[in-house]
Amino acid sequence: MTHHHSQLLRSPPPMEGSDPGQAPSAPTAAPQLKLLCGADVLRTFQTPNLWEDAHIQEIVEKFGLVCVSRVGHDPKGYILDSPILRRYQHNIHLAREPVQNEISATYVRRALSQGQSVKYLLPDPVIAYIRDQGLYTKDSSWQATGTQRSQGKTS
Repeated sequence: MTHHHSQLLRSPPPMEGSDPGQAPSAPTAAPQLKLLCGADVLRTFQTPNLWEDAHIQEIVEKFGLVCVSRVGHDPKGYILDSPILRRYQHNIHLAREPVQNEISATYVRRALSQGQSVKYLLPDPVIAYIRDQGLYTKDSSWQATGTQRSQGKTS
């Protein structure tokens, strides 16, 4: 996140109503960078030795977090159970889905690694990109750690 944040800071701010034929106007508000995750990932912040406290604090203090609810998870409880999350709860936004959806990125990665179709779960260009890049196959290293990168492939 720090890398992407520094990239945002280096790029020129977008101009409101930018049109090559018009005089430049005032810059618009700078975009905010936040971690988007499901409540299942928020829960992993409590898993011993998975996340460093300093990393969790940097995410929620410096960037903020948007958490999508998941069936069977209690994101409010996860926040209250964690001293770090509780301290920065003002920077954690809980998003409720109008229709409960149990499909998560973890579910999609698992299906792909098992050779199952994700035709109706992802747009065709995303499926093509995953196939072309060889992501989430049986040989991918994401299964071993779930959170590490290997040879430029993300988990």
